[in-house]
Amino acid sequence: MERTKQQQEPPASPTWIHPHQLITGQDLERFRQRMIIDMEEVIKKHLHITPKKWLRSYEVRKLLRISPGSLQRLKAKGAIPYTKMGGVHYFDYDKIQEILRSGAANQ
Repeated sequence: MERTKQQQEPPASPTWIHPHQLITGQDLERFRQRMIIDMEEVIKKHLHITPKKWLRSYEVRKLLRISPGSLQRLKAKGAIPYTKMGGVHYFDYDKIQEILRSGAANQ
């Protein structure tokens, strides 16, 4: 009885590879891109985090990992647009993301 169970189990790894079983670099790249998209969707669903429209100075400094002086210099240069209401500076989250993508703040 035990002998028939051992014969029915497939081998741990295939002993031969057919051409239709090969994975190309392009296949791996497509898989990687699909996994990144899927993981981002899962994270967004579980966290239910939507970024705030307006950020305060400390949030921008934390996001950009810069000092208060660096933020002030970027504001003075006009590299980071802001709105001042009641003595508080507010920064548009979407504009900050555009700056991060383009790298305009580093120039």
